[in-house]
Amino acid sequence: MYKRIVENIIRDKIGTGKAIIIVGARQVGKTTLIKKILEGKEYLFLDADDPSIRQLLLNPNTEEIRSILGENTIVFVDEAQRIEGIGLTLKIITDQFKDVQLFVSGSSSFDLGNKLNEPLTGRKWEYELFPISWEEFEKKESFVKSEQQLENRLLFGFYPEVLNNKGKERTILKNLVSSYLYRDILSFSEIRKPEILDNLLLALALQVGSEVNYNELSRTIGINKITVQKYIDILEKGYIIFKLNSFSRNLRNEIKRNRKIYFYDNGIRNMIIGNFNPLKLRTDVGTLWENFLISERRKQNIYKETFARMYFWRTKQQQEIDFIEEKDGKIYGFEFKWKTKSKIKLPQTFIKTYDAESKVIDRKNFREFVIIK
Repeated sequence: MYKRIVENIIRDKIGTGKAIIIVGARQVGKTTLIKKILEGKEYLFLDADDPSIRQLLLNPNTEEIRSILGENTIVFVDEAQRIEGIGLTLKIITDQFKDVQLFVSGSSSFDLGNKLNEPLTGRKWEYELFPISWEEFEKKESFVKSEQQLENRLLFGFYPEVLNNKGKERTILKNLVSSYLYRDILSFSEIRKPEILDNLLLALALQVGSEVNYNELSRTIGINKITVQKYIDILEKGYIIFKLNSFSRNLRNEIKRNRKIYFYDNGIRNMIIGNFNPLKLRTDVGTLWENFLISERRKQNIYKETFARMYFWRTKQQQEIDFIEEKDGKIYGFEFKWKTKSKIKLPQTFIKTYDAESKVIDRKNFREFVIIK
């Protein structure tokens, strides 16, 4: 069992009169986390993967809800996105049954995002849960053991089931990709051609760390640009990928509208391209390192509510910085290197223009970047 960073934050919100909602990809540990928080307590568990539960919670009126809840003062609705109109049902529970503490999990933000936000405005605490973070991993495994496993984590990622089944990583990742990618995305979106999704994911996986051009993607895959944008939006909402936009403020030659795309988990990315070769045999070590660092930093910024904005930076003259963070009115630039052989300096144009602090993150000092104190 991995102690999750958000666990104590969630515990503090119990009894505040609002629903507690956890969203994220399938298999990241949402159900496990809520059950751990509720350990030793009596509660009603409603699993929306069960068709009879879905039917029970399909647009019930107040009296029907009263009979469903019975005497329970804690209710846990799991996989809530599978229930049509669930937002209004949860609103009734929150409004009409003041002594009930509601817990809700959802495996993606497709329907949860669209159908919960409006009905539950001002009535919910919502948290995102991601694959295990480096900080959570290190706390369980110890500093030394986690350091020894760094290369494996760059290859196989941090899904709980992957971490708990050493030697079976490829099989588990294959099942995760085939089931969670398609089960949720095809069920809760209008995508009807899985082969297009396959081709798009492969193209994105091969372009991690590079600027992504939607026009080029549309030509490569054979679909129009608007469809590419729509599919990428769906993949973002499914917690598979996320975007970094380009940073620009003052300089005329800055690239202003491009974006890079990263995967929340290295293991998922490597399964999509079908490559689990050890690092010494790979040509994409820099890509794996960059994806790991940026995804870990994103987890930290969200979990710890730093309100930091994340970007990359490049000029038309090809000056670039891997990662920019804007926080509390200050700008920071980071360059990522798996192994630093010589002293590296970030572009002085950027440093001077934005009065930015800069740092190179490599194998030796990465912990200070992936664990925000």
